[in-house]
Amino acid sequence: MIAGGYDRMGKELLIKFAIVGCGRIAKRHSELLGLSQIKGATLAAVCDIAEERAREFGERFGVPYYRSIDEMLQNTEVDVVSILTPSGMHAEHVITAAKYKRHIVVEKPMALTLADAEAMIKACDENNIRLFVVKQNRFNVPVVKAREALDAGRFGKLVLGTVRVRWCRDQSYYDQDNWRGTWQYDGGVLANQASHHIDMLTWFMGDVESVHARAATALVDIEAEDTAVATLKFRNGALGIIEATAATRPKDIEGSISILGAGGYCCDCELCGEQRSSTWQFGDHDLGDRASYGEVLC
Repeated sequence: MIAGGYDRMGKELLIKFAIVGCGRIAKRHSELLGLSQIKGATLAAVCDIAEERAREFGERFGVPYYRSIDEMLQNTEVDVVSILTPSGMHAEHVITAAKYKRHIVVEKPMALTLADAEAMIKACDENNIRLFVVKQNRFNVPVVKAREALDAGRFGKLVLGTVRVRWCRDQSYYDQDNWRGTWQYDGGVLANQASHHIDMLTWFMGDVESVHARAATALVDIEAEDTAVATLKFRNGALGIIEATAATRPKDIEGSISILGAGGYCCDCELCGEQRSSTWQFGDHDLGDRASYGEVLC
């Protein structure tokens, strides 16, 4: 059972989080937890195999730091473990945390192989542990409103869903750590940069029946792909398109989703980064041409 709420004296009981992996994404997680930006939650411990990274985070937020997940979980009382390690290590760390009966938050992508994902689910089920994969874009206002429209049947029969990820990740990005861009630990643009967008596409369009794809490593020296395209057929008969690249230069261009149905559409709905104009229109009510998020959704 996860702690939280209030005790009999009215004192707030905080949910204690531990972080495993003190890399790039851990900065945001640690600030949210360690600086009390999430009501009812607090940072209680950190862990990284690189001791200097663990020490830096531990000293900044005044929490104990460790070099191994086993040592940390044996010596601290935490409710939830946030797994922020390279993607190819998620399975190992999730399974370990589950055996220690700790609930788990794991960064995207959940895993790089189906076998790893299934092993993670099995370990959590066997230990009665809750497993949450970070999909924060599902809670963005534009996405929430689009999902409400979908659930209300305003799109009608779904026809086509498209995601476009046109981002910039140059060689210096991959050179930050030797695991970046490798098949074993990171994957390419589909598993990494486009993960949220693909999740959103299937969340709106449903299960996929078949896929045809091509990929290339266009501008950087890595094992995995930095550019990929795919066409999909969904079980409901709709079609889908994925366009994903980390090879735009000199900066990110867009990360968007478009949903077209018999009853209406939303086009160029930005999922990450700066809000920009999008087009929304339904047969039952026109939400405005090329309207801003604020005009359409707020």
